[in-house]
This record gives sequence, structure tokens and C-alpha cells, in this order.
Amino acid sequence: MYNYDTSKLRGKIIEKFGSQKKFAEASQNSVSYISQYLNGKIYLDQVTIERWAELLDISTEEINKYFFKKKVHEMELA
Repeated sequence: MYNYDTSKLRGKIIEKFGSQKKFAEASQNSVSYISQYLNGKIYLDQVTIERWAELLDISTEEINKYFFKKKVHEMELA
């Protein structure tokens, strides 16, 4: 599992398509594939990232904010 925060990407998918299912149809990916990425189980290749960014109106300059934002781990207080 990798440590990227996909919450911003999830929000953009809902904002633009209303659901992961509708985004899956538009991107020609399965809902399962999208879910696996959003849950940190798989990586996307560059072509897929570019295609998703285009569908979601994410500029090249913003790709890192949506696809490569590192998760911040909360520290437990003793």
C-alpha cells in the first residue's frame, strides 16, 4: 500500500461526475480499478493519470496536488 492522500481527487471525481461509477464509465475504467487506486492498492501509469486529469479538468501544474499528495500521519500522544 502506498501513502498518497486521494481525498482531493475523490472530491474532484464527485464534483465533476457525481459518482465513481459515472467517472469509471467516462474514463473507460472499472469502478474496481478506480477504487483500488483511491484506496492505495495500485499505482497509475502516466497515460492514465493524464487521461483522468483531462477528464477532471486538472491542469498539468495541479496533477501533484491530486495524484501525489503525501499522507500526513498523525502522531499518537502518550
